[in-house]
Amino acid sequence: MARIAGIDLPKYKKGQIGLTYIYGIGRTTAEEILDEAGVDPTKKVQDWTDEESASIRRIIGEIKVEGELRSEVQTNIKRLMDIGCNRGLRHRKGLPLRGQRTKTNARSRKGKRKTVANKKKATK
Repeated sequence: MARIAGIDLPKYKKGQIGLTYIYGIGRTTAEEILDEAGVDPTKKVQDWTDEESASIRRIIGEIKVEGELRSEVQTNIKRLMDIGCNRGLRHRKGLPLRGQRTKTNARSRKGKRKTVANKKKATK
């Protein structure tokens, strides 16, 4: 099992897919890393040699991934909230940021709906 950037990569997955288990690396970046390291993207992670693993580790060491990237993203969100821009206010309220409707949908961002009983109208 290859361990890169503190993440255990799945043994039986192809290299390109296995690298996506690292936060900050998608399919395109994984393919670029493997091309630069000279590793076949369809080769399974368990079949990598020590030299291939070392070259992949070295290349990933130059990229901002995992904890460093997560902390940068959190810092960026905090900066938006501090300056009080629209995106920051939406983050603070827990609403969608990019113009999506909120009258319906947006449940993943707003949370599970709680039903509130209607008040009875006073009769005269």
